[in-house]
Amino acid sequence: MHLEKLQLLNYKSHFEVNLEFPTRINVIVGRNGSGKTNLLDSIYYLAFTKSAFSSSDLHIIRQQEPFFMAKGYFRMEDRVHELVSSVQASPSGRGAGKKTFREDQLDYGKLSEHIGKYPVVLIAPDDVDLVKESSEARRKFFDGIISQLDRGYLDSLLRYNHTLKQRNSLLRMFQESGNPDWVALDVYDRELIRFGEQIFRRRLDFVGEFLPEFRRFYKFIVEEREATDLTYMSALTETSYEEGLRKSRSKDLALQRTSFGIHRDDFHFTLGDGDLKRLGSQGQQKSFVIALKLAQTEILERAKGFKPILLLDDIFDKLDDYRISRLLEVIRDGAPGQIFITDARPDRTTTLLQTTGLEASLFQVTESGVK
Repeated sequence: MHLEKLQLLNYKSHFEVNLEFPTRINVIVGRNGSGKTNLLDSIYYLAFTKSAFSSSDLHIIRQQEPFFMAKGYFRMEDRVHELVSSVQASPSGRGAGKKTFREDQLDYGKLSEHIGKYPVVLIAPDDVDLVKESSEARRKFFDGIISQLDRGYLDSLLRYNHTLKQRNSLLRMFQESGNPDWVALDVYDRELIRFGEQIFRRRLDFVGEFLPEFRRFYKFIVEEREATDLTYMSALTETSYEEGLRKSRSKDLALQRTSFGIHRDDFHFTLGDGDLKRLGSQGQQKSFVIALKLAQTEILERAKGFKPILLLDDIFDKLDDYRISRLLEVIRDGAPGQIFITDARPDRTTTLLQTTGLEASLFQVTESGVK
C-alpha cells in the first residue's frame, strides 16, 4: 500500500495542502509547533476515520473556518483508491456537524466498515504511556490492532460497550429508586456474556500470535538477553462470565457501574523477572513500546498481504543513538512499507538516513505552507 497524494483544507493548522509522495520514505521537517504532526494525523484520520490526537472532529477544523476536508489517494497493487472525509462545524459552534467519509465516491453505511482496510501504525512520543498509564490505554492498543484484523471483533466490541453503558445507566436508576429489578438486569447480562466471551477468546488467541513477533523486534532493538513478556490478565481465566456478573451485583449497585468483565482486563508487561512499569529504565520502556508497534506492522502485513504505512512522529528526540540506528536498520531492511518521519532537526535526519543508506523525499513545513 502506498499513499501517492494527500490534499487537505482547514485541517488543524493547515489552510491548504497538496502533496505527492513518490518515494517509500518521506521526511517532514519544521520547527516545533509548525504542523508536522498534523500532517501525520491527517493520514491516520484517513485510515481510522478519527484523529490520533484530538478527541472530537470539531477540534480538527482550523480556527474560524466552517469545515475541514482530508483526501488521500492510496495505491493498492494496480489500483488507486480515493478516500475523502469532511466535517462541518455545527451552526451553534458547540460541536461537529455533518460528517462524510467516502471511498471511491461511495459513502460508508457505517464508519466501522472502513477500519482495517488501509492499515496505518503510528509511533509517537506519548506511546510510552502504554507502559506508564492505566489498563485502559493497553486495552485500547490491543483492541485497535485486533479490530484492524477482524471486523467481527470490532462489531462485538462496539456492541459490548453499548450494552455496558446501558447496564451502568440501569444500575444508576436502581440506586436512585432504591428498587433494583434483577430481571431487567439479566437482559443486559446475557448480552455482555455473549459479546464479552467472544472478545476474551479473541484476545487470548491474538496474544499467542503477537508475542513471538514482539520478542523478535525487542531483542533486535536492544540486543539484550533479558526475557520480555506480555501477559493477558483477565478475571475470566478463573471465573465464568455468568458467575462473575452474578457475584458482583451488590458491588455494582453500590458503585453504580459494572465491576466485572472484559472492560476490566489488562496486559501486563514484564522485563526479566520484574514489572516493566516499576523496574524498566526509560530506554527499556521506549524500546518495549517500539517493539510493540513494529510487531503490529508485522502482524498486519501477515493478515493483509501487504505492508501498512508507518508514521514516526518526533521519536528521534526520545531515543539514544544506538536505538535510533537499530530502528533505521529495521526500516532499511524493509520491515515496514511506506514511512513518514517528522523531525525538528533536518540536519540530524538527513545524516541518519545517509549513514544507513536510505533515500527519502524531504518536505519542509513553514508558516507559508508545506513544500
